[in-house]
Amino acid sequence: MNKYKVCVYAICKNEEKFVTKWVNSMKEADKIFVLDTGSEDNSVSLLKELGVVVKKKIIKPWRFDVARNISLNMVDKDADICVCTDLDEILLPGWRENLEKNWEKELNCLFYRYNWSLDKNDVPKVSFYLGNIHDRFHYQWTHPVHEVLSYLGNDEEKIKYTDDITLNHYPDVSKSRSSYLPLLELSVKEDSSDDRNMHYLGREYMYYGKYQECIDTLIHHLSMKKATWKDERCASMRFIGRSYKFLKRYDEAKMWYEKAIKEAPYLRDAYVELALLYYELHDYGNMIKYCHQALRIKEKKDTYINEVFSWDYTIYDLLSIGFFEIEDFEKALFYSKMAVDMEPDNQRLIDNYQIILDTVNRYTD
Repeated sequence: MNKYKVCVYAICKNEEKFVTKWVNSMKEADKIFVLDTGSEDNSVSLLKELGVVVKKKIIKPWRFDVARNISLNMVDKDADICVCTDLDEILLPGWRENLEKNWEKELNCLFYRYNWSLDKNDVPKVSFYLGNIHDRFHYQWTHPVHEVLSYLGNDEEKIKYTDDITLNHYPDVSKSRSSYLPLLELSVKEDSSDDRNMHYLGREYMYYGKYQECIDTLIHHLSMKKATWKDERCASMRFIGRSYKFLKRYDEAKMWYEKAIKEAPYLRDAYVELALLYYELHDYGNMIKYCHQALRIKEKKDTYINEVFSWDYTIYDLLSIGFFEIEDFEKALFYSKMAVDMEPDNQRLIDNYQIILDTVNRYTD
């Protein structure tokens, strides 16, 4: 018999293609609540057919925190545990039993494994811990975008981490994120001391090709007293470097990538980005050097900061190209084979391997 009343809550807009799979993964809960913020498809009817409690409300001006707080307020007041997810996320079966096992009476928040990015075989590419399982009355959502749960209790917040619960993310890449930049600008305006959203704003400027704004914002982020997490500081430095690269100011790009390496030498990402810069500059000696330095790092940290290209075939692809360009064909073939083994359906990698193999065969005939 279950010890706790567990409720799932979410927000929704035009998610009909996710509804059935999402509800099936959440139905281990006692009740499921969804706030629909203006769907024009069959999301609402599908949710209701599957037994979900649905409320509809248009939120103007749009803010994610407002929507999430309304959806949280839908949850029964006698709920013990609230689980917030999005409809493009799936909890792996057995999560309720594991939640019951891990939850403690005085606990406020439980952090669990979140696979933010997976490959086509459901192998995680970027994973970290997420804490959107919480008690009923001690939290509210804050920030217009990249919203977070803020603890409201007077006592010290009690949190716990577990690997027993896994949430997988299957994003709809066709959805626009055009609202993110103005919402991030609003978020920083509302709380200019929030280092996390300052970092996100700088990153968003980079995504939009506003490279000087990115550089200025992230330099400010690095000057903030609360900006002490080295992984995120390293990312800000990388994004500054990346912006300078796009501006073709290569010396400044190198400088910032080198700063990023010094800030967090235990992360691969800055080494790989610097290697990619040297590839663009046809400096294959330095490219090879930084690829090898990246490969010395064997441990992948559980953080959203991880770049997929630091742990996929990219390093081996660069090394195969670099060694081919300096005419060390045996090493080029070795690394090309490694790249193909990691990405066997990538035709470019297959073609490169064949070119290198043909070259090796010509030299050995």
